[in-house]
Amino acid sequence: MSSSTVDPADPVFQLHRGGKMAVVSTVPLTSRDDLSLAYTPGVARVCEAIAADPALAHDYTWASRAVAVVTDGSAVLGLGNIGPSAALPVMEGKAVLFKQFGGVDAVPVCLATQDVDEIVAVVTALAPSFGGINLEDISAPRCFEVERRLDEALDIPVFHDDQHGTAIVVLAALRNAATLLNRKLGDLRVAVSGAGAAGVAVTRMLVAGGVDPERVVVCDSRGIISRQRTGLTGTKAELAELTNADGRQGDVAEALRDADVLIGVSGGLIPERAVAGMAPGGIVFALANPTPEVDPEVAARHVAVVATGRSDYPNQINNVLAFPGVFRGALDARATRITDAMKVAAADAIASVVAETLTPEAIVPSPLDPRVAPAVADAVAEAARRDGVARA
Repeated sequence: MSSSTVDPADPVFQLHRGGKMAVVSTVPLTSRDDLSLAYTPGVARVCEAIAADPALAHDYTWASRAVAVVTDGSAVLGLGNIGPSAALPVMEGKAVLFKQFGGVDAVPVCLATQDVDEIVAVVTALAPSFGGINLEDISAPRCFEVERRLDEALDIPVFHDDQHGTAIVVLAALRNAATLLNRKLGDLRVAVSGAGAAGVAVTRMLVAGGVDPERVVVCDSRGIISRQRTGLTGTKAELAELTNADGRQGDVAEALRDADVLIGVSGGLIPERAVAGMAPGGIVFALANPTPEVDPEVAARHVAVVATGRSDYPNQINNVLAFPGVFRGALDARATRITDAMKVAAADAIASVVAETLTPEAIVPSPLDPRVAPAVADAVAEAARRDGVARA
């Protein structure tokens, strides 16, 4: 959209004018004494104390409650590789969601590089200013390496929300859907459409949460991932070894034959005939946004529970149910990393919020439910302590 097509009367543009966030002081600055305490000369005493004991930065700076929201602009929403400047409104939005729902201060960091080595080097250099790193909208497969290397290099949590936030909420929703239908996770036959960042993370999270990997079939744009398929490398080769024990081959329709669950995280449209081939009483999570892989009304003709990534349909699988509480809990525990057990604990906490009031149209809480983030934070902090990665 060129500047000539921007409508100043459009409420979206009106809301975004000047950005969506600002820095606000937490201390008074109304007198000379205030200035001498907050800045020179008083601040020097705090600097000297931290220089002597760097752990004091947790208590005497904002790092204990601050997260960097880092992107390279390579996979922004459904817009693709639009670059760092165009990604900034999304990162600002993410930052205000952190503050609103988790009480976590967050700073957008949009990098003018898509080189893995440079991203890792820049974020590592910035890390002392923050208590955690939220990676956002970095395309696969580079996102896997960026997260892995930062996780190894830093002693603060690193979390790629496009992967793990989605996966946590999917596990929560599937746990409640299975409960509603009187099914066990380990008995479900699951088809995952999409083997990018979200698809890989969802598959791994479901397995960590109790789904039998041998009963999972993952599809990418070329069809079913299997041990028999040649040319697989990296993450997809790992998926081939982990899943699809029956050795199914073919397209998504074959993956869905007699499946109990479809999880769409690809954006590729799935024909109704494929959904009709699922087992009776099935579950469809069609999460591509704004156009789900299966139209929700079409899916409802063939399955018992339907969820999407959209706010105008029931059962929105929204990452905001996960990331504010995950980081709040990790920061409260002073966790050095975010473990699989912490992610599963987050999913269980989300599921528990509505566990007593489940219906086919309400298997997850509303993103605006104020109970969610505190429940997730408490569960994540406790899991961090059990896993031995907490420092508080």
